[in-house]
Amino acid sequence: MSKGKRYETEGQLNYQKVFAVIIALIVLVMFVIIIKNVIAQRKEAKKESEYFTIYSANKYGVIDAEGNEVIAPSYQEMIVIPDKEKDVFICIYDINDETGEYKTKALNKENEEIFTQYEQIEPIENADQNENTWYEENVLRVKKDGKYGLIDLNGKEILNCEYETIYALNGIENSLIIQKDGKVGLANNSGSIIVEPNYKEIKNLGETYKEGYITITEDGKYGLVSTTKKQLLENNYEEIMQVHLENYYLIKEAGVLKLIDSSGTVLLDQGFEDIKSATTRGVIFTVGGLYGEMSTTGEILIEAKYQDLREEKEGIYIAKQNDLYGIIDNQGNEKVPFQYTGITYNQEADINIAEDAEYNTSIIDSGYNVKLKGILSEINTEKSYIRMRIDDEYKYYNFKLEEKPNTEILTENTIFLSKKDGKYGYVDKKGNVVVDYTYDDATEQNEYGFASVKKNGVWGSINKEGETVIEPTYNLDNYLVIDFIGKWHLGQDLNMNYYCEQ
Repeated sequence: MSKGKRYETEGQLNYQKVFAVIIALIVLVMFVIIIKNVIAQRKEAKKESEYFTIYSANKYGVIDAEGNEVIAPSYQEMIVIPDKEKDVFICIYDINDETGEYKTKALNKENEEIFTQYEQIEPIENADQNENTWYEENVLRVKKDGKYGLIDLNGKEILNCEYETIYALNGIENSLIIQKDGKVGLANNSGSIIVEPNYKEIKNLGETYKEGYITITEDGKYGLVSTTKKQLLENNYEEIMQVHLENYYLIKEAGVLKLIDSSGTVLLDQGFEDIKSATTRGVIFTVGGLYGEMSTTGEILIEAKYQDLREEKEGIYIAKQNDLYGIIDNQGNEKVPFQYTGITYNQEADINIAEDAEYNTSIIDSGYNVKLKGILSEINTEKSYIRMRIDDEYKYYNFKLEEKPNTEILTENTIFLSKKDGKYGYVDKKGNVVVDYTYDDATEQNEYGFASVKKNGVWGSINKEGETVIEPTYNLDNYLVIDFIGKWHLGQDLNMNYYCEQ
């Protein structure tokens, strides 16, 4: 009786299967290599496609992420780059100082004019209450036949040119006021109309567009619209105050402030002078200029005796007393002494950042213990690390406040800042010296591969291999941030966001 084929081949190699496995492994290895190369190429492509405004000899131009000139400095007015990863550069020229008139054009990286079908093309500038300026993302204001519309950075028209004017709602991103027939409405940066132009005025409710918009009719009646176009409150109110209170609204009727819910039911109309914010248990209110907390039924939860009060997380409050900040719980018990000039809470890291009168920073953990003290240099929520300058050295910590070497934190860097005998140099990932310890001060390699180095009171730069790009030349003592791309250093006015050479 035959034992069958399975037993006849026992102990022998199936060469076809072996070859198939080997070929499969080779294909897999090649696939991994290809994927790695693609990723590397994408990273390199991303880096090459980033652009920055430069300033030299009283003229503006553009460089790429390698520090190469893309557009030579030749424009009198600053070139605006709305998105540094797109080669769309907005230039202003032929300015008439007497009339205020000017011309604009858009250029690409080949110095070719684009979007030429429009009479005017401009980025949309915005600014917060501290005058920090920015440009609205992926949108440009264009003018055609005397009317304004919107295009994206690829040139696609996203809002027809039929408006008398378009401008940003001050301090609120992704919120553009549109005017037609003398009345205003609101669109977002994608060109979607959130509020039709039927109103006298539009205001923001809170600090971002997500909280919604206050609309005001010609006869002065206030209403509220969400960012999803839902009518939250009809235009029936004397005034709606610009404060976001989660599910509640602060309105004014007959000169009296009232807290109402979404149905219009009055919850509070006495016992407070103003309401500042919502809390887990109710609202922060003021009486006589002092802050406290009450429930939406009027029960006093925290006595109004603080100069400032805000809930950082459930049951925990940052408070101000005698001109100094501390932290209390919902019973008024002191968790952190009142000894700081300011305290902010970082939700991602679950830490408090406290500053004293000498501008030293204390990092306070979730147990309200001071874990670090020095000068805060950076909190990077994307990579979950904190950078501090302690005892004249830069140190890195994860969000558990454990100290980590810079080689473990800055995983994409090729060289790493190191200090020895009071001088700075650079090492590689294995600790081998790449740049000798000759500098008086220095920075880590930035995302574009450049590091800033200081010697004899002046600054220069090196590249990702540790090679000198420009010898220390520039006196940057009055600059808040030291940063180089090639030979170009970041300008003194951070709001302008340009690189220059002295």
